[in-house]
Amino acid sequence: MTTRMTIDRLGHQGDGVAVLDGQEIYVPFTLPGELVEGDISGGRMLSARIIEPAAERKSPACRHFKTCGGCVTQHIDDKVLAEWKQESVRQTLARNQLTPDFRPLQTSPAQSRRRAVFTARRTKKGAMIGFHGRASDTLIDLQECALIRPEILSALEGLKNLVRLGASRKGEIRISATSTLGGLDVEFRDAKPLEPAQLVEVSAIAQKEHYARVVWNGDVILEIQPPLQKFGKACILPPPGAFLQATLEGEAALVAAVREICQGSKRVLDLFAGCGTFSLPLAEQAEVHAVEGEGEMLAALDTGWRQAQGLKGITTQTRDLFRRPILLDEFKGFDAAVIDPPRTGAKAQVQELATSGIKKIAFVSCNPATFVRDAETLIAGGYSLDWVQVIDQFRWSAHSELVAQFSL
Repeated sequence: MTTRMTIDRLGHQGDGVAVLDGQEIYVPFTLPGELVEGDISGGRMLSARIIEPAAERKSPACRHFKTCGGCVTQHIDDKVLAEWKQESVRQTLARNQLTPDFRPLQTSPAQSRRRAVFTARRTKKGAMIGFHGRASDTLIDLQECALIRPEILSALEGLKNLVRLGASRKGEIRISATSTLGGLDVEFRDAKPLEPAQLVEVSAIAQKEHYARVVWNGDVILEIQPPLQKFGKACILPPPGAFLQATLEGEAALVAAVREICQGSKRVLDLFAGCGTFSLPLAEQAEVHAVEGEGEMLAALDTGWRQAQGLKGITTQTRDLFRRPILLDEFKGFDAAVIDPPRTGAKAQVQELATSGIKKIAFVSCNPATFVRDAETLIAGGYSLDWVQVIDQFRWSAHSELVAQFSL
């Protein structure tokens, strides 16, 4: 039965939310105040017709919006979208009695994502590369994208030549393409093993398309130029698949906030340091001890530091901080700490950090929910949550990151 209703608010995943007979109904691609109608199933109206659009509605930036599963909020005015993202984080904290000062949100521009992970499939006539549709197995053959950097988008036709070599008609493969100083760093996963003659074809395609490196099912099969990334004054060569911040603009905003928090510190402890996103810029002003579970990423950090000029000392330690967190006596001598855990947070490490006595903590989080849990632990240990900076690297998604200052 067709139902007509008015959207009340935006939910945490970017869907419009209406209340009907006391039940919340989720309506994708709608805005507060809009009058919509459609069929409801399982608490959702999936194909709503907009009867009265809101003034904040705008034309999507991409032809694939609504069919591609990548973006959910291209229909929302940029100012309204930024306010919603900021308020979503603020409300998540406020529900747990956390009310710090909030700095203005910073949003990465369109076409700034430096890494994209595509799904690819061979077809009768060639190959398809794109993203799955929203909650669907349907593969959208990408013709444009308002998120990823132009050099990645323009490489798709060339990548299809590699898909023809590595994909079957029955299965799908995954392709990661990362923009680097040396060209695209391309990684194929779940692909067929290559025959010797095919390796020659891959080399020819890679040189024609100016790829820096090609990784095939975990093995580096070709490196024409080092796929370098610049962190502060240093250039590092990340191992295949190493974590990088999504955009250069978002990374710069995070680094600026972390450097401000650590200003004046002489020795900084960088937990979950990765390849040195924060360690290397911080080494311009302080000695740094970088701790990370992946030894290859620390090796890249160390090499980049040794080859750079004008940096203070960096020491590294390979350590699983989930199983073996830094303990109380190991915090001695540090006057600031940086922690950038994965989405699950860092419960065990934060429990130790709360008793460390370190004066300043820069906490970077990609999940406000686990940040709240960890923030409560630090506050129970005597720390104050001074301010929060929300940084939107994932434009037109429901996802946000943040950096926060804790002080003792």
